[in-house]
Amino acid sequence: MFVPAEDRVEDAVSAKGSRRRAHVLVIEDSRSVSSMLRHRFERECGHMVTICNSMRQFDEAVSAGAVFDIAVVDLNLPDSLHGEVLDRVIALGVAAVVFTADFNREQRERLVERGVADYVIKNNERAVDMVIEAVERILSNRDVCVLVVDDVQSARKMLTDLLNVQRFHVYSAATGAEALTVLARHPEIELVLTDYNMPDMDGYELTRRIRRDHGSDRVRIIGISSSSDRLLSASFLKAGANDFVYRPFVVEELQCRIQHNIETLSQLRQLRLAAFSDYLTGLRNRRYFFDEGPPKVAGCLERGEPCSIAMLDIDHFKKLNDSYGHEIGDRVLKVVATRLRLIVEETGHMLARLGGEEFSFLMPGLDSVMASQFCDDVREQISTLRLALDEGDLGVTVSIGVAEIVERENFSNYLNAADQFLYLAKNYGRNRVYSEHMLGG
Repeated sequence: MFVPAEDRVEDAVSAKGSRRRAHVLVIEDSRSVSSMLRHRFERECGHMVTICNSMRQFDEAVSAGAVFDIAVVDLNLPDSLHGEVLDRVIALGVAAVVFTADFNREQRERLVERGVADYVIKNNERAVDMVIEAVERILSNRDVCVLVVDDVQSARKMLTDLLNVQRFHVYSAATGAEALTVLARHPEIELVLTDYNMPDMDGYELTRRIRRDHGSDRVRIIGISSSSDRLLSASFLKAGANDFVYRPFVVEELQCRIQHNIETLSQLRQLRLAAFSDYLTGLRNRRYFFDEGPPKVAGCLERGEPCSIAMLDIDHFKKLNDSYGHEIGDRVLKVVATRLRLIVEETGHMLARLGGEEFSFLMPGLDSVMASQFCDDVREQISTLRLALDEGDLGVTVSIGVAEIVERENFSNYLNAADQFLYLAKNYGRNRVYSEHMLGG
């Protein structure tokens, strides 16, 4: 079994990777409905929940300083017969999901005009599920960056306002050239909404240029136009767009198309993460290291910045497996991986398990001396680990070889150089770091 301290380390890593807890406001006079929503938001989603059964209670909560991330609002309250509470929620800048039993086309127009993020009708067997899904979707939108491209200011503002209501992080551009500049400066952008008619380049050309550098698994593109040409959509799709919408559009349709593209990106990201993850430790794997490492090295060389690579090997791992069994060996790998993850996070360095007991770091910005110092700190921290076994504690040590990258070569050559220094570290007694600057010592 692991010692409790290492259990806490793994829990801390898991908690840090999760989305922050949200504060959900539920304005609902039905106790059964509000209780159900509270239970599901708290138990299934891990959110904080405040229930208000009337507009008076809502006003009291706001006066007390409560801050909400999102609100689920029933329009028909005893002291808010005409949905006045919804206006107060929106005035606070809180995203609102309307949950109502009374609904018609006229009311739908009013809700859209008022800027609600979504609405769900109660006379539906999946109504509560749909509310939960809407809230989770809108909360997750806060992490999604979208670029709106349109040379007409009013049209650009309309799209930007719609996306802001959905809580996306929105950038905008008035020309194709400006859009390409924004994309280059903000690689976190995942969705582009672009008009067809623009003064410097049309939407086709912009789409083609985006596709030169960004695959459909990284950036989704939706074309928009008020043209009556029905072939326009096909031309956009052939240029590399993922979707197309004609103006004037139905707000809900555009929202759904946007959300479907975001969901597709999320699914592709999860598949990519699974392909790049080590099944045992949860670290990135060899495939990820060889896929993402070369561009990082190339960037450092182009900027004239130092970069180093390290190979780490758990000392006497075969003997450990032979003596204690593969189950204990797996536990050693997991606890070492957990400590390495904690050390490397927020440093900008890449970490991967290459296979067996071998791990590797890619350290942009560090020359051989700095990288050796960093790796020696890693070595010392690993040496403090203890695994509690029935017959006593088991300690772990590692050996590390470090090589500085000074010119363009095959990525395997960089690892081979670090592996040669790792051989020296093991040959000179293990539990040490060896690198080029040590050769003269």
